[in-house]
Amino acid sequence: MTTEMIPLWGWILFYVAVFIMLLIDLKSFGKKGQHEVSVSEALKMTAVWIGVSLLFCLGIYLYYPGDSHEMATEFLAGYLIEKSLSMDNLFVFLMLFSFFGIERKYQHEVLFWGIFGALVLRSVFIFAGTALIMRFEWILAVFGVFLIYTGIKMFGNHEDGDVDPSKNIFVKLFKKFFPVTDQMHGGDFFVKGGNGKWLATPLFIALLVIETTDVAFAVDSIPAVFSVSRDPFIVLTSNIFAILGLRALYFALAAIAQYFTYLKYGLGIILSFVGVKMLLDVFWHIEVPTVWSLAFIFSTLLLSMGLSVVISRRKS
Repeated sequence: MTTEMIPLWGWILFYVAVFIMLLIDLKSFGKKGQHEVSVSEALKMTAVWIGVSLLFCLGIYLYYPGDSHEMATEFLAGYLIEKSLSMDNLFVFLMLFSFFGIERKYQHEVLFWGIFGALVLRSVFIFAGTALIMRFEWILAVFGVFLIYTGIKMFGNHEDGDVDPSKNIFVKLFKKFFPVTDQMHGGDFFVKGGNGKWLATPLFIALLVIETTDVAFAVDSIPAVFSVSRDPFIVLTSNIFAILGLRALYFALAAIAQYFTYLKYGLGIILSFVGVKMLLDVFWHIEVPTVWSLAFIFSTLLLSMGLSVVISRRKS
């Protein structure tokens, strides 16, 4: 499967559609700094985004050139991998907002621009990853070993202290060249100080941290999606559709975060599984059917979430 199968106008049309969906998402959550997203609203929007993603998957099934059934299955598997890993990332964002003391009604603005930046970065990473794999296929083995390592690591330390905003190298560099205020100024990223100079607010610093930590998250998720598909269009679209609904999913999960304490175990198993799948393919040319991968990922995710809810209720 190669990029020639999707013409240039197809890629352009997709990005135009993504831009329109981002505008709709921004509009749906109200005006900047004037609306606090409720859990019910977030759940409705999450359902809408999942529905849109499934409609796109149906479009792949009906119109994608080549083996459209296989491509649709690969899209679903990639979407589920990215969505499940993103859920864990959202808990990190919850910690970051708490660290900076950002009110709930301003969080959606940071998340919008954070997701916009993530879409750009993920696109660059995926195109670069595709080029590397086409030229050096052995790099898939490196991806596989790294994913197994990351998956096993998730069974160890569960704390997110390594994402300490005060230790973020990009924040330190930014503060060396641009003045920063410790005071919040509503939903503004920048304000003018008494001397007439522009100052960055904690809201912008939170955005900077989210953007840079997403780079680390992408190192896990993008190779994982390559384990179920080598088609750059499928890898890209499954990744982007999973990210598009993150803002709504964040506000839905924020209220029930305590019920997902064992989600990390499930994600560790999923990452290890896709890593082993990559190694089997590279060294022994054993291909695990995408349908099997999809079933395993979905079952593991449901089981880990279900156990989290049951055990949390028993403890309370």
